[in-house]
Amino acid sequence: PFKVEKESAMAALHKHYGKRNFYLPKLFRSDNHIEKVQGVYVPFWLFDATVSGSGQYDGQDSVTHIEGDYEVTRTMHYNVERAGTAEFSQIPVDGSKKMPDDYMDSIEPFDYTQLKPFSTAYLPGFLADRYDVSAEEASPRMEARCKETLEDLLRRDIDHAVVVPEGFDGKVEKQEAHYALLPVWMLTTKWRDKNYLFAMNGQTGKFVGELPTDNGLFWRNLGVLTLIVTLVLRFSGITRMILSLFG
Repeated sequence: PFKVEKESAMAALHKHYGKRNFYLPKLFRSDNHIEKVQGVYVPFWLFDATVSGSGQYDGQDSVTHIEGDYEVTRTMHYNVERAGTAEFSQIPVDGSKKMPDDYMDSIEPFDYTQLKPFSTAYLPGFLADRYDVSAEEASPRMEARCKETLEDLLRRDIDHAVVVPEGFDGKVEKQEAHYALLPVWMLTTKWRDKNYLFAMNGQTGKFVGELPTDNGLFWRNLGVLTLIVTLVLRFSGITRMILSLFG
């Protein structure tokens, strides 16, 4: 169920303005009006899965020493193989085509210990979507995520200074999907005829969203920075020339 109130979601949006974007247009802050704030129970598939995989890597260690006037670096290469199996529990994939997948991924995690049996008592005042992405359709996203995590675990097990991946093969051996509705605040705002969407985890308050950028301010600041760097380099060059003359 929702733990974050509507007022907190609106306050989080204004806080998001302040800390996330130095180049946020000033008029956006002052003239911006929230178009809509809506609490939505978003359909999610929670997957349990067993994933096995194996990877090949180039492990590298280097030793540097001096030979006369030269610094010589010797690099040893090792063929490394790793294989393993990982158990995953409650991997979330949203089951709504209307919800941006990147937003739903970004507001994770949810605390699944707080899951409750479905009851209509939780619904008044909120929207509740029914899934339009089946568990079978959602499965590839889950599989890709689990394989990426397993590959990362295998790579981190390799004790070499440099590890270059050369190949990985993963397979989902078994999976089971559970259906759940998770609380999300969706906020929309409009500025200069463009809609901006924000999302908040209705349980933890984690907030994500896109903001406009004042391109004029960005380029002005970049120009000033470039000028400063140019002057510093030029001054450094003059200083070296003077020192060489009086050296």
